[in-house]
Amino acid sequence: MDYEVELKFQEVKEELEREFGGGMDVQTILFLIGVNELGIGHREFNKNEKTDLLHIAICTILEPYGFYQFKGRDEENWPHFDLIKSLPSLDHQEQQHLLKEAIISYFTENEYVSTTKSSS
Repeated sequence: MDYEVELKFQEVKEELEREFGGGMDVQTILFLIGVNELGIGHREFNKNEKTDLLHIAICTILEPYGFYQFKGRDEENWPHFDLIKSLPSLDHQEQQHLLKEAIISYFTENEYVSTTKSSS
């Protein structure tokens, strides 16, 4: 795993934990991204909606990598995406690396957090 990506991910995670509480992991952060992208505020979500929120997050953070393209929102304002190219076959560690890298980009490019402790 790329040490720099792991350091920056830990910085993002720490900043989010200060805001939302401890115990953040990749899946929890993806859920936060999904809720943010849905943009309807905090409410209870059922199991299917939680799965959809994770899908929204993954599509959103992987869109800049060319895997997905935003298609639009439905009548309930849920975002939808088209798959542009298939994701490569990755083992668990490679998947985590890609997701962490994309999470870092999402939060820094949208200026939700700043990763200033380490530099590229």
